[in-house]
Amino acid sequence: MIALLKLPLNQTWNLETFFPGGSDSPAFAAHLKKLQESIASFQELVRGSTSPQRVEDAATLAQLVEKLQNNVMHIHEADSFVGCLQADNQKDKKAPVLSGQVKSLYAEHLSSLTHFDQILTGIPDAVWTSLLAQEPFQAIAFSLDERRTLANEKLPPAQEALINDLAVDGYHGWSDLYNSTVGQFSMTVDVEGKPVSLSAGQAFNKLHTENRDERLALFEKWEQAWTEKEEYCAEALNHLAGFRLGVYKARGWKSIHKEPLAINRMKEQTLKVMWDVIDRNKDAFVAYLNRKAKLLGVEKLAWVDVDAPLGDSSKKISYDEGATLIVDQFKRFSPKLAAFSEEAFEKRWIEAEDRPGKRPGGFCTSFPLAGETRIFMTYGGTLNNVSTLAHELGHGYHQHVMTDMPALAQEYAMNVAETASTFAEMIVADAVVKSASTDEERIVLLEDKIQRAIAFFMNIHARFIFETNFYAERSQGLVSVERLNELMVDAQKAAYKDALSSYHPHFWAAKLHFYATDVPFYNFPYTFGYMFSAGIYARAVQEGASFEDKYISLLRDTGSMNVEELAEKHLGVDLTEPDFWQSAVDMALQDVEQFMALTEAKVRA
Repeated sequence: MIALLKLPLNQTWNLETFFPGGSDSPAFAAHLKKLQESIASFQELVRGSTSPQRVEDAATLAQLVEKLQNNVMHIHEADSFVGCLQADNQKDKKAPVLSGQVKSLYAEHLSSLTHFDQILTGIPDAVWTSLLAQEPFQAIAFSLDERRTLANEKLPPAQEALINDLAVDGYHGWSDLYNSTVGQFSMTVDVEGKPVSLSAGQAFNKLHTENRDERLALFEKWEQAWTEKEEYCAEALNHLAGFRLGVYKARGWKSIHKEPLAINRMKEQTLKVMWDVIDRNKDAFVAYLNRKAKLLGVEKLAWVDVDAPLGDSSKKISYDEGATLIVDQFKRFSPKLAAFSEEAFEKRWIEAEDRPGKRPGGFCTSFPLAGETRIFMTYGGTLNNVSTLAHELGHGYHQHVMTDMPALAQEYAMNVAETASTFAEMIVADAVVKSASTDEERIVLLEDKIQRAIAFFMNIHARFIFETNFYAERSQGLVSVERLNELMVDAQKAAYKDALSSYHPHFWAAKLHFYATDVPFYNFPYTFGYMFSAGIYARAVQEGASFEDKYISLLRDTGSMNVEELAEKHLGVDLTEPDFWQSAVDMALQDVEQFMALTEAKVRA
């Protein structure tokens, strides 16, 4: 089965279809102006409807909800556009200004929602239940009921509105400072005898070189480069966290995990059981790390060795080859996923070019008004890059199958958002391992696959431990750079069972997820998504082509129920019990067992 992509593919995305002219786009300026007017209109409407009696009929509530969903779509379109502009070219001075305008409009939108929430909480329970059973509310009943419940746990509307207004220059402002700091990041390396300045994204890709001496030297430069930026990063992290903690204290929220759990529609017991099961199974992954150390000829792995390739990884996978591989494997499980991916490649929905000035990392963002998505990454030709590309296409497909749904029903949480992306990764990774022609090739491919389990079970666990401990200390005052480094190393030692010889003290500065203001604790949802998708993948393997429509149904439900209900409905499992999580870990353990068996002779020789 061969993908019929029209090669060669263009590696730069097309943003002109949305708002021609980039950051100078007159169409985008008009979009922002229209959005501002629409938000103001909604504000006027909700402020004039604060008497619950005025919204106890379906027609009045429907008018409010229609305007609300329209604003949500337009804000998302604007935010995606400026996010793409900033990621695409960090030297674009106008893009951050536009981003600030969008954030201001979003703050106004959130302020209007405080009045909308007041309306919802003022409707008597019996009337509320009756309204949700009517059209057009049935499809968004979960989202509306969730808003009403959460509103009862927040401050009065005027105070919540003030928080949102102050967040623009406070909370979100510190995140902007971090992004500006990363934009100025530069690391100089020698390329064919000539000094070359690399952006953060380019420098990170260089850390995965096969030559260990070169890898260690590059990592030393990487740490030094972040040391030069540490004061700016620490300032941003401390004040961002301080703002968040201040809001929680005012609301009377005791746990730092309350908001991220609510955002991810997930019970605390589910999170606890997930980490407990992972922790109980880590000995096998420590054994894998020790085996990898022997294969690399060292006593213990350094931090920078964990993701290092085994065997000959000099062969690069071209972008066209990677795209063809992905589409071919997608077709085996889901022709609809493959068709979507072909469209994304051929219509230039993907920015993958390896060039200076791009921000690090990768993401997928949707343009709901246009019914399209855009994917951002820096493609360097590694197998890891292919995995990232498959991952982001999974995100795009998730949004694609929900495009026809109401805006509020499309608002799924980050943890289930990671399900579709990780499922897509698994399809490609598993197929590549099974197609290996020699044991040597199978070892390399298995190792790459296991690396992802290590990332979800250990690296992300370290991030979760670090943030939990950091917030505990930040609640008592500012946390110094030196202490941030200590907290990070302590978290990494705990998560990796002290299996490494060295760690990454400035990981708190290098990882942009710690500075995200849209999703606090931007870590455990990744592990949830990996584990949840493992269960879904097992079903897909078992049921074959008949599973495609079931998978789509599950994705379409992700914005309409909590994760425990989603798992019960579509998989018949209880996420608050360890059985499901153990079955998910078992899939990764099978890869480790196969890897250990294949490499046994190598370490005995």
